[in-house]
Amino acid sequence: MSEEKRGCCCGKKTTMRSEEERKKLINRLSRIEGQIRGIKGMLENDAYCNDILVQSAAASAAINAFNKELLASHIHSCVVRDIREGKDEVVDELVATLQKLMK
Repeated sequence: MSEEKRGCCCGKKTTMRSEEERKKLINRLSRIEGQIRGIKGMLENDAYCNDILVQSAAASAAINAFNKELLASHIHSCVVRDIREGKDEVVDELVATLQKLMK
């Protein structure tokens, strides 16, 4: 499970993740990165617009899936912990994050 660490050297919040969770998220991002490079290559090679749009939609769906996985982890770990510790401001932070994700 994730564990948030407060007060690192730069004063920003950080989250400690298990090696398994970190690898899983990095693998997802690496696949997305490959999709984006593929789309760029399609554009450079004058691929048909519709084909590029289909690949772009697939990359967007992959980013959304990444966000859902990370959000679920955040809620189950950081948010639950902060609420249990009486840090209710985490709810406002979560609402703001959800609003950004839903744009």
